[in-house]
Amino acid sequence: MIDGILATAGKMYESTLFVYGLMLFMIYGLLAILSMLAVRNYIRKDKLHQLDVLASSPMAPGITVLAPAFNEGLTIIQNVRSLLTLNYPRFEIVLINDGSTDDTMEQLTREFKMVPVDFAYNAKIRTQPVRKIYKSTDPAYSSLVVIDKVNGKSKADAVNAGINVAAFDYFVCTDVDCILHKDTLLELIKPVMQEKARQVIAVGATLRIANSCEFDEGVMVRMRPPQQLLPRFQEVEYIRSFVLGKMGWSYINCVPNVSGGLGLFDKEVATRCGGYDHNSFGEDMELLTRMCRYAHDNYITYSVRYIPKTLCWTEAPATLEVFNRQRTRWARGLAQLMYAHFHMFLNPKYGKMGLIIFPFNFFFELLAPLIEFSGIIIYITLVILGRIDWPYALLLLIFVYTYSILITTIAILWDQLSFRYYKSWKEVLYLCVTPFMEFLLYHPLIVIYSLRGYYYFLTGKKSTWGNMQRQGFGKKQ
Repeated sequence: MIDGILATAGKMYESTLFVYGLMLFMIYGLLAILSMLAVRNYIRKDKLHQLDVLASSPMAPGITVLAPAFNEGLTIIQNVRSLLTLNYPRFEIVLINDGSTDDTMEQLTREFKMVPVDFAYNAKIRTQPVRKIYKSTDPAYSSLVVIDKVNGKSKADAVNAGINVAAFDYFVCTDVDCILHKDTLLELIKPVMQEKARQVIAVGATLRIANSCEFDEGVMVRMRPPQQLLPRFQEVEYIRSFVLGKMGWSYINCVPNVSGGLGLFDKEVATRCGGYDHNSFGEDMELLTRMCRYAHDNYITYSVRYIPKTLCWTEAPATLEVFNRQRTRWARGLAQLMYAHFHMFLNPKYGKMGLIIFPFNFFFELLAPLIEFSGIIIYITLVILGRIDWPYALLLLIFVYTYSILITTIAILWDQLSFRYYKSWKEVLYLCVTPFMEFLLYHPLIVIYSLRGYYYFLTGKKSTWGNMQRQGFGKKQ
């Protein structure tokens, strides 16, 4: 009798899993189509707008670039030099030293001739105390501001201090382990200036993995696929997520989040929302959610846009230890977000955010690791009891494996055909082989680390920003 109950339960679970998977595959198929339409529209509009005109225009909106740093002595000078090369008529760089215990601050003051200055610091957003604010005695670095503050144990606290100092109406949040394209600010501000019917409150762009790329004085000179397997898995994941996922969502104004590695935000809306939540482990997604909620509550017709061009390269974790910490934190942040803003779930008051974005994040982001893990347990139990339907199980496995490879390969090829980032098709094929291993080697790690993040959320385990063990950027010899 027990065997019969288990067999019936297994059949019901298989049917549920099939429906769940079919819905997810349909969504990704739709996103692939919408992404292609969005990229085509972007390329068409891009040909009509010359960046040189905007780059020399005194009417361009001012932008503050915020870059928090915690123990980034290995890469800090190269990354600041990269930021200083940005091509834009009105911008400033605000670097926030968040209580580093290494030589980050010493390197900054020595390399860029920084000295303390009197500054009217207006703390609209509460943060840990600011010790001093520095500016350079060298006119060549007049656009650079350095904040030295007490460690806030989160990136959010550091960025909020930067928002308090920011002089312009828009700010770009990035990480000091990121290298930006010189035209990043020009590209990010274009959707703000092009869209007339809606207020653009945030703009994101594609991020790529910097590992194995070549850099010279903070400028990317040669893009290559990562040679190490773990960073290469992340490169494939980023292409699929940004080029296919985010661009598809952008086409229907349903962008779920703007990456913390690179995003432009409306400073007034972000400030009125209270800035980044320093208690959140997914501060980038949490801020955008509150900004969208604020816009709905105050009847602001808004949009969030994404750019398919790669404007930012970030150093990906190359060890399982660091990767584990990163993905555990991301999963914990997602769980926090769903819990804190669950009143928006299927709430028509919040438009697409409540009816599309929130349900998708809940069912297909938050629950996915739980469903996959429980499915593995049930299948193992059925195998032990000899109750598994092998033809059906194998057919389902082959379908999921083939579809995941197909979607990822489409994203890689579509990205290369549109922008030609890699110089040879050999490098593209090198990336296209990676999805064949992703399902078996990389995806199980994502599931395990996500479950770990949920456990930390439920138990309230303490965690900190942590040292990401940068290896640094350098020119290939």
